[in-house]
Amino acid sequence: MTVFTPSRAEDVLAAVQWAVGEDAPLEILGHGSKRGIGRPVQTEHTLDLSGLSGVTLYEPEELVLSARAGTPVAEIEALLAEKRQQLAFEPLDYGPLFGAPAGRGTIGGVLAGNLAGPRRLKAGAARDHVLGIHAVSGRGEAFKSGGRVVKNVTGYDLSKAMAGSWGTLAVVTDTTFKVLPAAETETTLVLRGLSDADAATAMAAAMGSAGEVSGAAHLPESVTGSVIAGALAGEASTLLRLEGFGPSVAYRRDMLTSLFKGGEIETLEDQASRVLWREIRDVAPFCDATERPVWRVSVPPTRGHALVMALRMQAAADAFYDWQGGLVWLRMESEPEADIVRALVAAHGGGHATLVRAAPAWRSSVPVFQPQPMPLAALSARLKNQFDPQNVLNPGRMYPAGSSASLETQD
Repeated sequence: MTVFTPSRAEDVLAAVQWAVGEDAPLEILGHGSKRGIGRPVQTEHTLDLSGLSGVTLYEPEELVLSARAGTPVAEIEALLAEKRQQLAFEPLDYGPLFGAPAGRGTIGGVLAGNLAGPRRLKAGAARDHVLGIHAVSGRGEAFKSGGRVVKNVTGYDLSKAMAGSWGTLAVVTDTTFKVLPAAETETTLVLRGLSDADAATAMAAAMGSAGEVSGAAHLPESVTGSVIAGALAGEASTLLRLEGFGPSVAYRRDMLTSLFKGGEIETLEDQASRVLWREIRDVAPFCDATERPVWRVSVPPTRGHALVMALRMQAAADAFYDWQGGLVWLRMESEPEADIVRALVAAHGGGHATLVRAAPAWRSSVPVFQPQPMPLAALSARLKNQFDPQNVLNPGRMYPAGSSASLETQD
């Protein structure tokens, strides 16, 4: 077994060219925080990008940052915080869900997984913020796309094509992202005791108001004890986040409080609010040091609670909701129940379901990523063939060898 540990983009190119010449597939890794997502990759050789690290450009006035693919996101966020800026799409950290330390995810992995946190409702995902990349295709050819300014793309934006490809199209060596100012003030309204269905109605009302809500989530009673040291334990909690300048946040808080008058409402300010949303982002209720299957399910926001109710008629599952109810995190008690979950997704408005965590045997035996309709699968297969015709990059991670390749949108 060979482990390549490049520290320069030129070394990545040489490693991939060797793999192409020897027809020797490579597993592509950063720090491995997301290694448990997807089907187990069967390769003898590994391309470890953890040494390809460091911020290469940061211009706070221009709201742009460039970094090598192996740079930890925690390092980038710390640098941005010094200038009161942020990655507005707040990418989640999958490490704790797999029992790994927090803060090890890399910026290249963020793009590969097209990650996003609770602010996805307002800010989009990684693909909406990437400005440019340098990469090496599975043909062993170096290429670049985009640049360091927002309006710098003509033709097909290959930077966005990498989003959600999970390292199966190319090895990204350098990334450039736009960054945005961080909020001065943050407050979370906590509506207590609502059922899942009533919470969906309340979140829809808040998102449809002038409150400019930047996060809307619902924690059923069964999971409230798993966040902010149990401070919300005891009753279901529906969470509405407000961000911005102090007077604006105060005005919108009062407006939403009036909208929901008659209900039990609490508030979490600043640091407590930030900790809570970071834990929701990182799936803290299911970070339980087990391999119990965890699904990431995307459906229309008003249908998530109905899907969970129908699922519980057929299998033992726990759940909580983000993205106004449109993102449902499910933890199954035993088997992944892939057929049941995907049938319910189709019956509740459509969407997709990704098996994020499961034992390797289950990840090898069930479709981990949402199967695509035939026309889209054919398009994805052609894209895969253009970038990696010999299937040397993360072979089989998304789909078994010989089946149609795909991209995971993470919407």
